[in-house]
Amino acid sequence: MINTTQNNYIGFEVLFNHATIGILVADSNSTILMANPFLLNQFGYTKEEITGQQVNLLMPCDEKEHIALRKDGSKFPVETSHGEHTTPEGILTIIYIMDISDRKISEQTRQQLDQQKKEAAIKDGTLQRMNSFLNSLWTNAGAMIIVINTDGFIKWFNPAAERILGYKASEVIDVCTPLMLHDQDEVALRAEEFSRQLQQPVEPGMETLTIKARLNLLNEYEWLYIRKDGSSLPVSLTVSAIRDANDITGYIGIAIDLSRIKEAESELRISLEKERELNELKSRFVSLASHEFRTPLSAILSSIYLVSKYEGADDVTKRSKHIQRIISSVNMLTDILNDFLSVGKIEEGKIQVRHSTFDTAKHIGNILGEMDGLKKPQQNIYYAHHGAPQAFLDPTLLKHIVMNLVSNAIKFSPEGAIISIRTQCSDAMFQLSVKDKGIGISTEDRQHLFERFFRSQHVANIQGTGLGLHIVAKYAELMNGTVSCNSAPEKGTEFLVSLPFPQNQ
Repeated sequence: MINTTQNNYIGFEVLFNHATIGILVADSNSTILMANPFLLNQFGYTKEEITGQQVNLLMPCDEKEHIALRKDGSKFPVETSHGEHTTPEGILTIIYIMDISDRKISEQTRQQLDQQKKEAAIKDGTLQRMNSFLNSLWTNAGAMIIVINTDGFIKWFNPAAERILGYKASEVIDVCTPLMLHDQDEVALRAEEFSRQLQQPVEPGMETLTIKARLNLLNEYEWLYIRKDGSSLPVSLTVSAIRDANDITGYIGIAIDLSRIKEAESELRISLEKERELNELKSRFVSLASHEFRTPLSAILSSIYLVSKYEGADDVTKRSKHIQRIISSVNMLTDILNDFLSVGKIEEGKIQVRHSTFDTAKHIGNILGEMDGLKKPQQNIYYAHHGAPQAFLDPTLLKHIVMNLVSNAIKFSPEGAIISIRTQCSDAMFQLSVKDKGIGISTEDRQHLFERFFRSQHVANIQGTGLGLHIVAKYAELMNGTVSCNSAPEKGTEFLVSLPFPQNQ
């Protein structure tokens, strides 16, 4: 009968030999004493070639950190962790090396795992030392390691699995199967996938997890593990068959937590998207600036030239006309630059909302007074306020919203048109309506109205940056409000802004 020590050793030996992570044992002089089969295949060495060599053969000291060197001279990135084990002969260093390039497992590695055999019986003292060493490996491994028997019940559940998944080994051994960690819908989908690949039916259950290992096929896939507390985490799971001669005696699953990798990938995607948007913003700015700046700059240059020609006393009227034209063009350039500055601050998150109580009608009236000079001939602006006299909002952001909407109404309405502005305050809400009798907006254009730089093809001949309504929507959003539009071609447009008052005012 095989005693308990031998059983433990055989089990640990199976774990050591079937591990899909490189394991290296070195003495205090950094001389390599042992290397598991996965590491030998990973680096391209044989046991005889590597035993007795220095660790820096595989990880040269002059290389950058986390770079390993194969026998053929090729390099690849690795993650390493170290542990120490004290023996009567001295301190042994255990190094775990994981290839993080693509975690490719070659057919040669699988064949090598299949061909491995149990070593001959060794002396009891050696068994004890090896048992202690493998216990250290089992305890210190960062990967989740689960061993099951042929019936699917969990027989081994390492400390990393306990720590990451929240289960105690005593809760699951001989009681549960690994299916407790899997989402059943994902298992069913993977069973369908394997059925197509293998051209044979695969039952959604334990067979899904083990069939490829049983057939000696590559069996490393991403899965979603479910912890004891119900939360989930992505893992890279490799399942291998444990064989005794030609018989399968169980399966070993090694799962690597991919949470941090997935988070890094997500952050990278977000960063790349922001960079793409920034590059687009720069390109659109250059294109728009070259187009929009040309008209006012040309007007300024020509007016300055003409002003210099009108030197007589009777040329006062002509000079005043061109001076006004210069002022108007400068204001136009200022508005364009202000739009770009506002968008830049919004994108960078530098806009701060500062609420205060103010007289609504007086504030809106002052804004409209400042804009009086923008009106076309015979245009009239009618303003009325209803409800409570005071609002509790950011008056500066509200001013930008009003100015953008009213300037658009003026710009896109004909001479002699009436522009109606209405505000209303209740106990919890401020509402603004800006209604014009202008050219209107088509249904198709309304879908893109608040996008950055959007300008309808129907207004290509009218000066504008395509940023005003985008700024209005963003400022309303910063105050937890909404903006909507009612319009039809040739029937005018009404913009409605709703801004709630903060609850803790």
